Amino acid sequence: MYGDQNFDDFFLKLQNEFSAIKLDFFQSNIEGELIDKIQEVGFIYDGIILNAAAYTHTSVGISDAVKSVKSPVVEVHISNTFAREEFRHKSFLSPNVKGVIQGFGLNSYRLAIKSFL
Repeated sequence: MYGDQNFDDFFLKLQNEFSAIKLDFFQSNIEGELIDKIQEVGFIYDGIILNAAAYTHTSVGISDAVKSVKSPVVEVHISNTFAREEFRHKSFLSPNVKGVIQGFGLNSYRLAIKSFL
């Protein structure tokens, strides 16, 4: 479903492709760490690309963090969540983000970067 490309390698490609801007990335499987990071960078970054994975469908805390920051947030999903199980059709994040990009594999991240340019 998600392919076999390593995200670290893909991120290096993005850094090369968008060399005129500073890109940073953070990954955690811990909800509180994601909330802390959003709140840490949400007033200093020009934009946040957020793939909250399964937390998209469950986390009021992450949704509240997104809503509380100044930086615009683009919600990203590698797969098309509407082509998956019914419970994945609901996003707690979507009402609080600039936009949603999904279903284009890792290229969803590239499209999200372009949305800020």
